[in-house]
Amino acid sequence: MTESVIQVENLSKLYRLGIISSKTIVQDFSRLWSKIFRTENPDFKIGELNDRSVKSSGQYIWALKDVSFTVKEGELLAIIGKNGAGKSTLLKILSRVTTPSTGIVKIKGKVASLLEVGTGFHQELTGRENIFLNGSILGLTKKEIKSRFEEIVEFSGIGRYIDTPVKRYSSGMYVRLAFGVAAHLDPDILIVDEVLAVGDAEFQKKCIGKMQDVAHKEGRTVIFVSHNMSAVKNLCKRGMILEYGKISFIGDVDSAVSAYLATGNFDEKINLKDRTDRTGNSKFRFTEIVYRDIKGNAMSQIISGESLLIEMKYESEICLKGNIIISVTFMDGFGNIKASFVTDEMGVKFDNVENKGTIFLKIPRLLLRAENYSIKLFASINGTGYENILDSIECASTIQVLPGDFWKSGKQNRAGSYGLMDGQFYS
Repeated sequence: MTESVIQVENLSKLYRLGIISSKTIVQDFSRLWSKIFRTENPDFKIGELNDRSVKSSGQYIWALKDVSFTVKEGELLAIIGKNGAGKSTLLKILSRVTTPSTGIVKIKGKVASLLEVGTGFHQELTGRENIFLNGSILGLTKKEIKSRFEEIVEFSGIGRYIDTPVKRYSSGMYVRLAFGVAAHLDPDILIVDEVLAVGDAEFQKKCIGKMQDVAHKEGRTVIFVSHNMSAVKNLCKRGMILEYGKISFIGDVDSAVSAYLATGNFDEKINLKDRTDRTGNSKFRFTEIVYRDIKGNAMSQIISGESLLIEMKYESEICLKGNIIISVTFMDGFGNIKASFVTDEMGVKFDNVENKGTIFLKIPRLLLRAENYSIKLFASINGTGYENILDSIECASTIQVLPGDFWKSGKQNRAGSYGLMDGQFYS
C-alpha cells in the first residue's frame, strides 16, 4: 500500500486585517491566557470566511478553515480555486513558510517549493551560489550538488548568466532557474504555485514533463497549483478545489475541473425571460441559456478545444410554422464577431416550433482562444428582415474560454480567435 507523505487534519489559518498590534492590554492578556491554559483563542470566535464578494467590516479572516486531506507518495495533486480561495496560504503552510492557527500538518521527507517569484533565492548572490545555497538547505553535500549542477543549468537555459547576481535576472530567467533547482535536487515533495505562468509556452511544457518524470519515474510527490485547467488535466490525476478557505471537492482531476468550471465568475443558468433590452415581435422569446460540458455538467467556463453544448430554452405564444432561423454568435469584448452558428447556413431547418421547448447547439471542439465572450441569440421566421425578427438579444449571456492545447502541441493559446468550426443544431 502506498504510504502517505502529507497528512493535514483540521487545518485553519486566521489573519488579522489592518494593524498588527492589539488595541488593548485586555486583548493581549486574553490571548496569553488561552495559550497558557490551552483554551480557545478568543480571536478565533470572531473570524469570517474569506468571501470577498460579501461586504464586511470584520477584522479577522479565516484564510483556511478546517481543511483535512492526505497525499500519497508519488501522487500528482492539483489544487485549484479562485483568487482568494486559500491556495497560496495552504502551500505556505506546507512549505513551512508560515504556521497554522489550528490543526495538524504531518510531512514526511524534504520539501522543495516554488511559490511567488522572488522567494527562495538571495538577491545578491549569483545563480551558481544560489544553487549551492538551496542544495545545502535541502541537506545535500557539496559533492551531491556538483553532480547535479550542469543538469540544472542546462534545464534552466541560462548558462550565460549563471555567474550574474539573480537580482539582475528577468522574472522568466528567475523562474527557470528556481524550477531547475527545485526539481533536480531530489526533493521528496515538490510544491509548485502559479509561478510557471511567467515562463513561455515551451518552458511550461518542459516543466510539466519534468514534474511527470519526478512523480512517475522517481516516485516523488508533486502538488501543483494553477488556473490553467489544460495544464492541470495534462499533469495531475487527482484534484482538490478550495472555496473560501474550505475544501469543496476532492477526487479525480476530470471531475474536479468540471466542478471548478461550474463555479465560474458567471451564473450557471441565466434567466432571460425578464430581459427588456431585446428586439422582436415578442411572440417567441428566449428564456434561459445553459452551458454544459461533454459530461452534461452545467458550467460558465470552458477549456478551449473541448466540447460545448449550449441549451437555449424558449417560450412562444403560438405554435410557429415556417422557416425559423436560429443563430448563436460569439463576440469578444470589443463587439467583434469571433464565431457564428446559423441554422440555414448549416443546412438545419426548424419548421415547427411548439409553445415551449429547448434548442440545442453542440460544438464538438470549441476553437476559440482564451477570452471572455458574450453570446448573441437571434431568432426569425421566413426571412431575416426587421419585420421577421422573433427575438434578438445582443448579450444574452457570457462565457469564459480558458487556455487549451487544442492543437496538441503542448502550447497554450491565449489570444485571438479562429473562424469556422463544426457545430450541430437540434431540438
